[in-house]
Amino acid sequence: MAYSPAKADTQPPVDAARIEEEIAYLAKRHRISPAIVREIIRRLGSAERSAVEREIRKGQSRR
Repeated sequence: MAYSPAKADTQPPVDAARIEEEIAYLAKRHRISPAIVREIIRRLGSAERSAVEREIRKGQSRR
């Protein structure tokens, strides 16, 4: 039977303080609530800044 080792995560773990700083920065920059930024991150499943900003712009264009 062949054994294939599990692949290691390529992304380093990000601590909660860093994520909260990023949320505060995006909320202030785009003049929206930090709760909205958290919801967008939760929906996307990623805290990547460019993806979150793209979603924020999409939402603002709907208003």
